[in-house]
Amino acid sequence: MRRLEYYWYTRNPWLILLTPVSLLYRLVIWLRRLAYRSGLLRRHRLPVPVVVVGNITVGGTGKTPLVAWLAAFLKEAGYSPGIVARGYRGKARHWPQQVRTDSDPQMVGDEAVLLAGLSGCPVAVAPRRPLAARALIDHNHCDLILSDDGLQHYALRRDVEIAVIDGVRRLGNGLCLPAGPLREPAKRLAEVDLVVANGLANRGEYPMRMRAAGARDLRDAGEIRELADFRGQSVHAVAGIGYPERFFAVLRQAGLVVDEHAFPDHHAFVETELDFGDARPLFMTAKDAVKCRHFPLANAWYVPVTIDMPPEFGARLLELLERDKHP
Repeated sequence: MRRLEYYWYTRNPWLILLTPVSLLYRLVIWLRRLAYRSGLLRRHRLPVPVVVVGNITVGGTGKTPLVAWLAAFLKEAGYSPGIVARGYRGKARHWPQQVRTDSDPQMVGDEAVLLAGLSGCPVAVAPRRPLAARALIDHNHCDLILSDDGLQHYALRRDVEIAVIDGVRRLGNGLCLPAGPLREPAKRLAEVDLVVANGLANRGEYPMRMRAAGARDLRDAGEIRELADFRGQSVHAVAGIGYPERFFAVLRQAGLVVDEHAFPDHHAFVETELDFGDARPLFMTAKDAVKCRHFPLANAWYVPVTIDMPPEFGARLLELLERDKHP
């Protein structure tokens, strides 16, 4: 049976039954934004610039690789960025939590651990992002905060907003939850500073190109092989991300014969779920690898991704940051 998310990207007439709930959802998010704008709900201003990266749809669009790219770009530009995130599904009893590369993803969230490894920046998580941001500023020399998946977290004031969309699936049927994939109405994109399209970009959008950075051994990340080395082989592919089909497509494009195993986003794997009863190679995403790296799996590999951004994107971001220094 197909999940509801599948029908958001079709013209299924049954979704009309969810339209009343979708309209109620739109009303709730409008009232919530009004409460922040009017001061009924407090917005926290930090003493350093805040760059928010997020999306207006449910599911993976490539935000995390973009945050890692931004961290490297901003460091090269002379900034000392720190990264905050919600710590989605983290089970820590106390917040905020500082995140290291060896942190337990069950405590602080898988994406936060991944970002700590990818960026080399200080990372902190908390359901209330202002608390995480303050922790970074108090304990590190951060002069800029990157907020991962923070577009709808209005309690933290932001200087620059970046929205990431899927260049192929776009905004689906254009409806808000639960009748469609939108967290906020499509017109929200007109309010952000920069729109990044993962793949095909329309006018006014910056294209983001993702590419696989080879395959790394799950138990020894120093052992790296090209995906081309597995060309023609039948492999198992595991993905517990927002849009697993994108990962499977990367492997197929490299010539691998893929046996797909899709799991829910942020899935907490157990070792037995990855025992498929044969000796074929097992491939997974980098986000899944932080949760599975302690499993004694043989012939298991993860595939990090890197992205390319056009030079004008970075130039425009720096212009926006300078704008806020000199209003």
